Formats: sequence, structure tokens, C-alpha cells
Amino acid sequence: MSFRQPTHTPYDGSSKLFTIGLKPLDPANWIEVDGHLLPYLAEKRRLYDEIPARVFVEEDGTRAAQQEVLDLLGAYLPERFPDTHRRSDAGVTVVGTTTHPTIPSSLIGAPLVAASLLVQEDLILMRRGDDGWRLAAGSLCFPSSWVLTEKFGKPLQRIHQPVPGFGPGTRPADLINRMFDGLQGQSVERYNWSIQSGDALYHPLSNVERIDRATSRPTRFLDGDVMAHAFIRVERQTLRKLPASRDVLFTIRIHLDPLAVLARHPERATLAVSFVDQLNALDQTQLDYKGLTSDRDRLTAVLNHMAKDA
Repeated sequence: MSFRQPTHTPYDGSSKLFTIGLKPLDPANWIEVDGHLLPYLAEKRRLYDEIPARVFVEEDGTRAAQQEVLDLLGAYLPERFPDTHRRSDAGVTVVGTTTHPTIPSSLIGAPLVAASLLVQEDLILMRRGDDGWRLAAGSLCFPSSWVLTEKFGKPLQRIHQPVPGFGPGTRPADLINRMFDGLQGQSVERYNWSIQSGDALYHPLSNVERIDRATSRPTRFLDGDVMAHAFIRVERQTLRKLPASRDVLFTIRIHLDPLAVLARHPERATLAVSFVDQLNALDQTQLDYKGLTSDRDRLTAVLNHMAKDA
């Protein structure tokens, strides 16, 4: 995978960690397509082939809402991205891929799977029930340190339970539920980011593994070479309420940038200083949740050096 300048830099202070940070989204910019489209889709097909039960889940009764997602993308993509998405007798196809990508028989007929193979985003359907908004169906090929099967069927407050300050009974948890209720025709977006070692898009972490990581606090850079191995993982998340089903579609687009690309950024000093400020603002619980406890000082040292050399 080749790398260019970062598309999004929420670590510049515009999207602080452990905040809700929802902002209005221009519907024309709902989905993002870039030069990594075909590799992302190839990785999705590989995961569908090798571990289908880990990357796709659905409740009975969600197929109509899944089809609604597929129809919305089918109308949007050829208009917004005519160079990469074309209408055909079979529906919408992605230029450069086969018309009928091979997927396991267990996933054939699931509209959300078909929709996921048109975009780089992961697609999650949230449905309102007596206990709030729950994860009712989802294609999650590129998880950022969570496991789809552990969250499936759970309401938002339980999904966010491990996140510091966002568990059941907290003000942010109540606010998120009210925001989901209040969504109508508008779309919103937010950004999240983290640091990982290596460029794996499929980056799961179970609850047991998270607890173990928070307890043992291992380093991610055993040889100490942060610049060689650290990748900035940016999540661009969007929310929109589907007009027919009234389910909420949650999209997650992953951008992976080597930390080293910041050294070539024209605003590297400003970005590096802001990045350091955000890392230093994390308390112990937040550092443990992000898996940064043992590596924050290494990261800030590299970023401070980058800022001084600008």
C-alpha cells in the first residue's frame, strides 16, 4: 500500500479523543473514495472468505433495511464517483473488479454484504428497541480494537461500556441515545484516532485482550523504532437515519497513515505539537484503553523532534 499526505488530521485538535464531537455532514460527501479502493475491497473479500462469521452479523428481519442501504449507495455512488462506480444490468459495479465477486454461500443474499463491496467503509445498522439503539446488523472488516460478535445485539450503552466516561448511566451515553433518536433527514460525522503498530486494516481486540493489555501495558514497538512501525489510524464515522426502516446507518472509514508521513507534511510542526498536546491530555484510564501507556513518551519524543526540525 502506498502512502500520500494524510486525508484527515483530527489530532490537530479539531476532534479530541473521548468526546462525542458530532458535526453536520454535507450529504454529497457521505462516502469517501480514494486510490486505495481496490485494495480495501480485495481485503474485504479475503476476510469474507476466511472468517465470514467474524466480519458479518445480522438479526432476522433486517434484510429490508440492508436493501435500503444498498439502494441508497446504488443511487449515490455512480453520481458522485462516476470514474470508479458504474451502473450495469447487475446493479452498480466497481471499475476494476469482477461483476460478481466470490463470497461464501452463507453471505450470499445479504444486501449489506453486497453494499460493503462497493465502498471502503464498514457498515453498521443500529435499530431502536426497548433498551435503546442496538447493533442489529453489520459488516465490519476493519475493526479498530473491538470485536463485532461481542457487540452484536447489544445496546449503545453496553457497546460503549469499556470506553472511559461513556458507560451505562453516564451523561455521554444518554446524549448519544438522544442524538440517535433526534436524527431525521440530516447526516452527521465525527472522527476518532489511535496509534497502532503496522498497517493491518483488520485490527480486532476482544474484551479479554483489552483487559489484559490495560493490565500488562506492553509496548507496541519492541525494537524502540517508533518511526518505522507506528501508524496513525483515523476513523471517519457518519450517521444517518434511513428513511424507510428508521434504522440508523453507521459508517466507519479507516485511513491508515505512517507516522513518518507527518515529517513530510508542510504543516508538520503545528500538527506534531497538537498531537503531543492531545497525547499528554490523556489520563491513565484513557491511556490504558488506547494501549498507549508504555509508548506515549516515545511517541511524544518523536513528535517533539519532528516539530523542532520543521
